Amino acid sequence: MELPAGKKIYFVSDLHLGAPNQAESLLREKRFVRWLEQIRTDAAALFIVGDLFDFWFEYRHAVPRGHVRVLGKLAELTDSGLPVHLFTGNHDMWIFDYLPRETGVQLHREPREWSWNGRRFHIGHGDGLGPGDHGYKFIKRVFANPFLQWSFARLHPNFGIGLADFFSRRSRAQTGGNDAIFHGEEAEWLVHYCRDVLRHQAVDYFLFGHRHLPLDIELEKSGARYLNLGDWIQYFTYAVFDGQELRLWQDQDGAPPRPYTAVNQREPAS
Repeated sequence: MELPAGKKIYFVSDLHLGAPNQAESLLREKRFVRWLEQIRTDAAALFIVGDLFDFWFEYRHAVPRGHVRVLGKLAELTDSGLPVHLFTGNHDMWIFDYLPRETGVQLHREPREWSWNGRRFHIGHGDGLGPGDHGYKFIKRVFANPFLQWSFARLHPNFGIGLADFFSRRSRAQTGGNDAIFHGEEAEWLVHYCRDVLRHQAVDYFLFGHRHLPLDIELEKSGARYLNLGDWIQYFTYAVFDGQELRLWQDQDGAPPRPYTAVNQREPAS
């Protein structure tokens, strides 16, 4: 697919709306909605690459409270004809048919590939990919089990959502510190995943979230790159493909955005 002149593809992930509390989440939600309004003028497509919400579960007749601003804006964008692709993440894997039906987003649960201007993109949230982390991979299979989902839906929403919020906060407390550290390319399991994909097919760009750390890593001599989109909790970063170049940017909350130097590309502190 060729991008129309002057149009761009936008990629963003890990807003975790709802965390750590309603007041702080609302500030991020309003900031994100302002950003959505800003990019709509030149966006050819928008990809939200997982964990838009810190927790989401769709009961048959109920959904979690809040998030009306971002849901309304997404519906407005898709109504105007902008394609919006939403990937489920490890915190909101229980999105079912309500969000696609009400907001018009196109839902994806696994990594997928697109091509624009002769460049091939491999896009996904990133959880459960690559070597290791067998405990999480087992839990993910359990949570994806239809019987477990049916069983959870039998819980009253007041109890079920409260229980899920507790475990979501506990998960962030246990992994948040390690997520903020770059330990080198060989320690990045998504780098290993990308290299494995490249053994079987050609990809120009890999785009993931989940890591909460803005990264831009060259994978092979061919020039393939892996970008991690960071998050909208600490970094407020996103990626833009303008038809020629893919790079990270940082939202400045009303001021013009600025290019962002990935964590792995920074000079070490003296």
